[in-house]
Amino acid sequence: MDPQNPMPLKTHSVSSTDSPEFTHLTSSLTRSTIIALDAEWKPLRSHHPTYPTVSLLQLACQLGDDSVVVFLLDLASVPLPSIWVLLRDAFVNPDVLKLGFRFKQDLVYLSSTFSSQGCDPGFDRVEPYLDITSIYQHLQQKQHGKKTPKETKSLATICKELLGISLSKELQCSDWSCRPLTEEQKTYAAMDAHCLLEIFNVFRVKVIKEGILVHSPSEPHPAIVNLGLKQVLEKLDICNKVVRMKFCEAVDMVRATDVSNDITTVEGTAIMTQHRNTQPMDEFLLKVVSRYGEKILLGESDKKAKASKRKGKRRSSVGFKQGHYFDDWKGPAPWDLTVGGDGHPKFLCDVMVEGLAKHLRCVGIDAASPYSKKPESRELIDHANREKRVLLTRDAKLLRYEYLIKNQIYRVKSLLKNEQLLEVIETFQLKVSEDQLMSRCTRCNGRFIQKPLTTEEAVEAAKGFQRIPNCLFDKNLQFWQCMDCNQLYWEGTQYHNAVQKFIDVCKLNE
Repeated sequence: MDPQNPMPLKTHSVSSTDSPEFTHLTSSLTRSTIIALDAEWKPLRSHHPTYPTVSLLQLACQLGDDSVVVFLLDLASVPLPSIWVLLRDAFVNPDVLKLGFRFKQDLVYLSSTFSSQGCDPGFDRVEPYLDITSIYQHLQQKQHGKKTPKETKSLATICKELLGISLSKELQCSDWSCRPLTEEQKTYAAMDAHCLLEIFNVFRVKVIKEGILVHSPSEPHPAIVNLGLKQVLEKLDICNKVVRMKFCEAVDMVRATDVSNDITTVEGTAIMTQHRNTQPMDEFLLKVVSRYGEKILLGESDKKAKASKRKGKRRSSVGFKQGHYFDDWKGPAPWDLTVGGDGHPKFLCDVMVEGLAKHLRCVGIDAASPYSKKPESRELIDHANREKRVLLTRDAKLLRYEYLIKNQIYRVKSLLKNEQLLEVIETFQLKVSEDQLMSRCTRCNGRFIQKPLTTEEAVEAAKGFQRIPNCLFDKNLQFWQCMDCNQLYWEGTQYHNAVQKFIDVCKLNE
């Protein structure tokens, strides 16, 4: 995942049903206890009543021995009718817990994609299912000892809080329809699914440690699902409990009554039973499903895309002015000598382009961040004006404020950080040289002290807030310290890799 994550990802790209990877996928689906699901598609820019076509389906399978393998199922290459039944059965397999992060939208788009290829009626459900947002809310509630508000958290935020890793969402809006996929896209897609399993494992450790899932007399006993209907109905003491059991458990009992049938119908739903070779859930997962399990059900309205209603909203007379909209840069910049500036380019990057801020610092350009985590629009604009900076953002709403000073803000068009960097350099005609690379603190935007430190001086300077790895002591390296936050840097492997990266990105060797 992240460089901080010690667990390597076993990732397999599946682009053909004749491939060994596809055989591995089908085998893993029958041996999995938990499957984490995610999907990627190219965002639609139009407002026609149509759903995006899903290009990639990620399945992170946790097998019976707790090993994990991730499959990237290329829906742009694999004939969809050949995998429709396989996926449909996996989505409703009662022996496998499915994990997702707000997966209903993904399922809607998946169903539409398969239906368009003759796989009618697509998909209509996923069960048993557990959403990562529910897990997060439960862990937060237990952690703080009181009920917490159900605020919306991004997957990146949840990963940062629960796993301590940074999950980059930079490639989320990239073009997933292009082939071949880049290695960066594959890594991103695999991480998005794999992290769901990691979050569930944090949840698993927590509930086992706290004994939250101790058997309660009011709950159906897990052993019931191994009985046939005849035995269940003969036991009067558990008959009432069966009525309250979840659909997936009822399917198990029907399957136990007659395993010879190819198709069993329960409440009008056809369940193909003879192809399921998975082992029943262990006691822990049964309790999790019984207590926290959900299901995703799609109705007819979910399968019909609606045209976007973009009616003109009445703008408030405060803060907005009709027709006052700066989009393309026309100059001069506030640091320009002709308007009284000091000649040194300076930017303020809002939260939507915080990755760009670090890239600008890496090439030696002054790129500040807002003082607060959630600044008001007026606060951002005042900050930029006070320090003669250009505000960089992707938020088009910011461009409409009537108190905005001309040439104070620029809307970044590109999505990827490297492309954003080149866009800013070209737009503002910035001069970047190899000598400037890694000359600013990527943490706070501060400048480094002029004189490098020896190892002994660096160890002394780092006391109390930063640890110098012992392996650096005998390498005779030079250390540099930020004059603002005192963070120490050294010219090791990461430094040289970063320098080479920005030489290539900025084409400084051409």
